[in-house]
Amino acid sequence: MTDDAALLQRCRAGDGPAWDGLFDRYYPVAFRFVFQLSGDFSREDAEEICQETFVAVVRSLNTFDGRSAFQTWLLRIASNKAFDFRSKMVAAKRGGGLTPLSLDATTDGTAPGFEPASDSPSPDAALLRTENAALMRQCLDALGDPCREIIELRYYADLSYDEIAAALALNVKTVSSRLSKCLDRLGEIACKVFTAGNPPRFPV
Repeated sequence: MTDDAALLQRCRAGDGPAWDGLFDRYYPVAFRFVFQLSGDFSREDAEEICQETFVAVVRSLNTFDGRSAFQTWLLRIASNKAFDFRSKMVAAKRGGGLTPLSLDATTDGTAPGFEPASDSPSPDAALLRTENAALMRQCLDALGDPCREIIELRYYADLSYDEIAAALALNVKTVSSRLSKCLDRLGEIACKVFTAGNPPRFPV
């Protein structure tokens, strides 16, 4: 039994220290993954998404069947939580729950000052990025395992070839070859999914 399998078995049995161990092992991975999903996410945003992710893990661990690596399953949950969070961010930027500001601001505190435009992406740009991220998730889901797994480990979890080789019990050359073939397949799928015909490109 692998270390992860033994740890998950203890978690399912309600072992508190095992849950602490699982959190300590995978929270940094989930945080790094979420934080790099969007340039709009602050560290506080990433922390909130990770907390929601691990709450979901606690609630649904019994549904994890082990057909993929636990980390892949975890990152898929984190991805869904991140997309939900982004959708809420975009909705808020479009005006939901915002207090209108007066353009005729005064300096005596009787009216709020006009806030200058921020450097953040516009709501439309943020929405487009969210939609593109969702399309990329659709492409990855169409790949199926093991291609989806190796791409997620490389580009979302940001693991090195050596780390991927250790996680999947492969040699580094096999990782490199499989990743190259999987990226080719991803490109073919993405060309069909992205209407512009210019799918995102991943550096090898």
